[in-house]
Amino acid sequence: MAKSVIELKKIARKIRVLIIKMLTEAGSGHPGGSLSIADIITALYFEIMNHDPKNPKWPQRDRFILSKGHCVPAQYAALALCGYFDEELLMTLRKFNSPLQGHPDMTRTTGLEISSGSLGQGLSVGCGMAIAGKYDQKDYRVYVAMGDGEIQEGQVWEAAMSAAHYKLDNLCAFIDYNKLQIDGKVEDIMNVSPLQSKWTAFGWNVLEIDGNNMEEILNACYKAKNTKDNPTVIIAHTTKGKGVSFMEGVVGFHGVAPTKEECEKALKELQEEVI
Repeated sequence: MAKSVIELKKIARKIRVLIIKMLTEAGSGHPGGSLSIADIITALYFEIMNHDPKNPKWPQRDRFILSKGHCVPAQYAALALCGYFDEELLMTLRKFNSPLQGHPDMTRTTGLEISSGSLGQGLSVGCGMAIAGKYDQKDYRVYVAMGDGEIQEGQVWEAAMSAAHYKLDNLCAFIDYNKLQIDGKVEDIMNVSPLQSKWTAFGWNVLEIDGNNMEEILNACYKAKNTKDNPTVIIAHTTKGKGVSFMEGVVGFHGVAPTKEECEKALKELQEEVI
């Protein structure tokens, strides 16, 4: 059953709450990018993708690849809320013997398609899955989420060229364009602009949206589904640390967990958010 935009926004807020709680409990992790991509992950898992938590290896399932693997707390929260595993497991993030490691491990966590963390590889894997879907005449779609700092990696552009060459219209990539990476502003470290013209030149259908606006995310995904003969990239302008005022746009929260005091402040803000 389709969910309303309001319902999806409430789920995204719940995911953000869980991210803050998980990272505070773990004492380490990456809040900034996890918070910025929460809306995209919500839209995919709770509205756009065909998947079955009771049958994680269902051959017809849509695939989601979190190439920016350090932001996996957002995905873990979504998987738990969907029913892939018990929500209580989230508080074991990054602890010894927990299946929920700091980066995705497909051999230990139900619902993950790949192990990621080495940046720049996810789109290549997505191309392979999309080609396999075409070859096997299956209707599943493949979604890949990348960071804007990540696309400084050359392998991303090799994969982009391949996807267009093989006309992978069952492939949709998201760029979480929050403008910050671990060392500072993306434009200062290695400028990736202009993104739209670059991806167009590589043969992709390019959509540009507010990546923290649920309506725009959904509409872009629907347009991607209706695009034939070209892969789609959705350039999603987001805010690093979205939803927590003192984390928004602050590069220092790329890979630093909140303190207990910061956790309390963040949770208060999220709980008082008007949706």
